[in-house]
Amino acid sequence: MKIMHLLPSLSSGGVEQVVLELCQGLCARGEENVVVSAGGSMVAQIEAAGARHITCPIGRKSIRSLFRIRPFRRLLEAEKPDILHLHSRIPAWVGYLAWRKMNPAERPALVTTFHGFHSVNPYSGIMAKGQRVIAVSRCMKEHILVHYPRTEASRVVVIPNSVDTQLNRPDYRPDAAWLEKWRAQYPELSGKYTLCLPGRVTRIKGALHLVPILRELRARGIPAHAVIVGETKKGKEAFRREAQEAFAKAGLSDAVTWTGHRSDLRDVLCVCDVTLSLTLQPESFGKTTLDALALGRPVAGYEHGGVGEQLDVFLPEGRVRTGDTAAMADKLAAWYSCPPVPRSPVPPPYRRADMIDAHLELYLQLLSAR
Repeated sequence: MKIMHLLPSLSSGGVEQVVLELCQGLCARGEENVVVSAGGSMVAQIEAAGARHITCPIGRKSIRSLFRIRPFRRLLEAEKPDILHLHSRIPAWVGYLAWRKMNPAERPALVTTFHGFHSVNPYSGIMAKGQRVIAVSRCMKEHILVHYPRTEASRVVVIPNSVDTQLNRPDYRPDAAWLEKWRAQYPELSGKYTLCLPGRVTRIKGALHLVPILRELRARGIPAHAVIVGETKKGKEAFRREAQEAFAKAGLSDAVTWTGHRSDLRDVLCVCDVTLSLTLQPESFGKTTLDALALGRPVAGYEHGGVGEQLDVFLPEGRVRTGDTAAMADKLAAWYSCPPVPRSPVPPPYRRADMIDAHLELYLQLLSAR
């Protein structure tokens, strides 16, 4: 079986990571994988997994992308994939329009994945055009069926993203050299109750909710300290300054560490006491929280979206009503002296093998139907 994946680029990101994991798992099962994108830092990893990469700028948000439809159709006709899997909106439009122009007897089966809660409009509706539409959580499936009512429920399949249980396991610990470097870099964390907030620095991630949470914990004599792990992308510098000013105004500047992007997030999650999810809008999945739970670390999060679904399975007591910072502070205060332990081992369907099996089954069903 030959699967062709389309996405804008192969720089760091959640969609890119999922495509890499699919290529690793599917290639290990003997399936051929071809990834079409504009390229990026992860191409080497894609090729190391055994997949082939074809460089094609099909993800630019420009009218010029429409001129890629005919060349891409020729590529499809030359490559003859069995499955065309669309992972993002602009590449999906190029891929779908090229696919539709092919001879129906010769074109591949078409699969799309809703990796996130896109704005609801005809542009995003392309992700519901697949012969099978993958939703990465139950709430994502509900979103699709509510907002794209022409999508039959039988076409939508829930396949959650996954965790590598060989890498992320409760007995994993960072090595001594890493710990020594971490402590030297962030001495202010010594003896603190560390609360990790991972993710890009944006308003939607809820960093401002740390202000009342930290203030309440410190008022109770708990040495709470936030560790904000993530990059500040171009155009988001104003929000970071706003957040820093809010912490300063509350007298909490010394209670927050900004690490920027870290490539060793697994180790950071291990050494922090609690991982938080404070997103103001529901996330379609929540990869970082799953990683933390698989590592046996407590997670406290607002109870909506994919994170709420994960907590239902791994740590129900970690659920907090969305936006309720007082309840979050109460929970974290209780956990300071008696932290909970998430369910272990990782249950289906969150294991990497589960995700690969589910994709293979879906692909085979489509090919069998043809």
